[in-house]
Amino acid sequence: MEYRVGRLGRVVAARLFEGEDLHECVAKIARQEGIRAGAVLITGGFRQAQVAVGPQQEVPKIVPDRREFLGPGEVLGVGTIYPGEHGPSLHIHTGIGKGDKTVVGCPRAATTFLVLEVTIIEMDGIDGHRELDPDKGVRLLRF
Repeated sequence: MEYRVGRLGRVVAARLFEGEDLHECVAKIARQEGIRAGAVLITGGFRQAQVAVGPQQEVPKIVPDRREFLGPGEVLGVGTIYPGEHGPSLHIHTGIGKGDKTVVGCPRAATTFLVLEVTIIEMDGIDGHRELDPDKGVRLLRF
């Protein structure tokens, strides 16, 4: 296990509009506000999402099992932001549903239906970053 202790910084509340991409918007906010580490909460709706629901295979490298969610539907999610190879990187897991259909996993692409409320809680003093693990083939949090 690795861990760091930091302090709470600013809180950002955002409203995403119909068709806006979750990852793009969160990265834009983090860049504009200089947020290097943070916790992310979302609630609202997804129009559609490509969701990793677990691995298809684990070795020799992880290959994600993906599902497409075609909404519109409801979503709740919790995640983190840390710097990645190309700037702020959101890692979020969500529960997404419409009627009797539910998908739980990590949305890699997701667009907003009507409104998506995003709360970012900045964490100061945490030196984490996402780094490619060559053995696993995925970007993992490192300190």
